[in-house]
Amino acid sequence: MTTIIRALCVTILCWSSTTAIAQGPPILGDKPIMLGANRAVFKTLTEFRKTNEGIFWRLPAMVHYLPTSNMLVGVYIPMVNYHFADQDARGGGTTLGDIELLYKYQFYRKDGTGKTFRMVAKTLQTLPTGKKLDLEGMSTGLYQGYYGIVAGYESIKYGISSELGYQWSPLNLQDEVRLKAGIGLPLLKPSYPVNQVNLFFEYQASYFVEQANFMVLYGQGIQYAKGRFTFEAALQLPLWQQMEEAKRRQYSIYLGMRYVL
Repeated sequence: MTTIIRALCVTILCWSSTTAIAQGPPILGDKPIMLGANRAVFKTLTEFRKTNEGIFWRLPAMVHYLPTSNMLVGVYIPMVNYHFADQDARGGGTTLGDIELLYKYQFYRKDGTGKTFRMVAKTLQTLPTGKKLDLEGMSTGLYQGYYGIVAGYESIKYGISSELGYQWSPLNLQDEVRLKAGIGLPLLKPSYPVNQVNLFFEYQASYFVEQANFMVLYGQGIQYAKGRFTFEAALQLPLWQQMEEAKRRQYSIYLGMRYVL
């Protein structure tokens, strides 16, 4: 286990130091670059997920607030619609999912001409408000705590963000080491007010410690930012899965919008 964590640490440092995020934030990942103090972001990112278990929707209402220029707090309140293939057992319905509380602190920043490198520490606390549907990231009805580091280098030409974290799941033996990397390419020249189209290429590798299961996902997304609004869409596909048959993913589709206040 120690060897795996060290290898992931080396990987994330290499990603962050050798490449430079586009002007918009990643669709499926996170970024260390924050807005100014006393700013708020209202957003949603609906996920349609198809697995061997069934078809599931997650529709979250999300709010970010920056009390200072290097600190962010957030809350995610999701509604979950589920249709399990084993209709006689869990069936289908709509319910409140697991509410999440986010905290981020930017502890490193180095700016240059037309570029910047930053790092933040983050935690995401998952509250057991959802039904016990065993839907990871949607509705487990169990407490979970995520702790990670996000690093990113951004320029006006292209950029990359990367994240390494650990999800502690004390009640369902689903502890997870998670690595994310996202490359963004702006297609239009920088302008003010913002008018930009970004392409995103995003990866996620998850290692589930207790079961020794592994999953690698790839997401292809497009984003349009206009003034204070951002609209985005992405398709996420599994590249490799060593999971129990019922938990194997087929694909996820994401549709989202952000508004900066």
